[in-house]
Amino acid sequence: MAMRMSRAVRGKLPLSSICVRSLHTPAVRSRGKVASSVLLGAAAVAGLAAGFSQSRRAEMASSVAGKDEVDERCQTFMAAPITPIQNLKENIRDTGSRMELLIMETQAEVCRALERADQGAKFTVDRWERAEGGGGVSCVLQDGKVFEKAGVNVSVVHGYLSEESIQQMKSRGKNLKVKDGKLPFCAMGVSSVIHPKNPHVPTIHFNYRYFEIEEADGTKQWWFGGGTDLTPTYLNQEDVVHFHQTLKEACDKHSPAFYPKFKKWCDDYFFIKHRGERRGVGGIFFDDLDSPSKEELFQFVQSCAKAVVPCYIPIVMKHKNDAFTPEEKQWQQLRRGRYVEFNLVYDRGTKFGLATPGSRIESILMSLPLTARWEYNHVPPPKSREAEILKILKDPKDWVH
Repeated sequence: MAMRMSRAVRGKLPLSSICVRSLHTPAVRSRGKVASSVLLGAAAVAGLAAGFSQSRRAEMASSVAGKDEVDERCQTFMAAPITPIQNLKENIRDTGSRMELLIMETQAEVCRALERADQGAKFTVDRWERAEGGGGVSCVLQDGKVFEKAGVNVSVVHGYLSEESIQQMKSRGKNLKVKDGKLPFCAMGVSSVIHPKNPHVPTIHFNYRYFEIEEADGTKQWWFGGGTDLTPTYLNQEDVVHFHQTLKEACDKHSPAFYPKFKKWCDDYFFIKHRGERRGVGGIFFDDLDSPSKEELFQFVQSCAKAVVPCYIPIVMKHKNDAFTPEEKQWQQLRRGRYVEFNLVYDRGTKFGLATPGSRIESILMSLPLTARWEYNHVPPPKSREAEILKILKDPKDWVH
């Protein structure tokens, strides 16, 4: 499947209707004129009318079914969606509406799976609003039996990009036309980091997002981004293979080229330059995807989001009761220090959030662990399990083929 990376579409596609209502007055639709033609016989007219009526009835039935489905899906969410449910129903075919429903659904699925794994622990649910436009739902579990800190955040925000965010996007090759320093945008996504207590249970991070921009000349750009990656304290090859295999299967449903491309992208992106190490054992990562089409990419992102629970929860259940030593816990804390370094120094999402006016700092920094450790010039003993994982972090390997 042919793909273009790092260049957004410049078609006359409208901003998501979720976003455009907050940025513009409603456009006035011109009324089309219906012309009759003497060339059409009565039978042809009747046939066309019957066909139109049948098509219209099918379309209306599909629309009603879609609206009923929205109600059912919203009842399973951790909180009410950011966009009013009625608006989601009215724009059920809109990519922004579908993406908001997907990320809310993903948040609920992951939170409930984690609650079950933590034997009844419950997430604190914090629904918040952004004065500049939009809002989010932050779900956080702290000091559970299994998870030291687990955060699953949804945000649906719109407004105008900051100058810093515009420059950040231009540095990634985006040619953006700005008028009077303003660039309307709409962004939505689900983001999560799970830090377990047991050093034999790895940390997981996932993020799936959709972005739209309207340029000064009226052209629109849109793209998808996301990924899922694993950061173990100790290497368990069976776990890592299971994790990568599950993600590969999700990718292969859409293109055999996706997994190897996005696996390498993940290894390259989660690189702590000043340490010469990867943050973890990788997974998949992609950004600025705008082809082959919105629909195909949405379906791909949906498959990836649905793979989060099966790629991770079996590993949690396998190791959550493993015994561990104080020395192993200390190594976990040192590795978490590396996690903090990457997130605060290199992570695009953190940078974008901190640079966006009105951003919710608590939600942005949700990814940081409760505890971490830094020791001066710590070097693990040769041939130790600590040295084993460090070797993989310096030289990534292919886990599945």
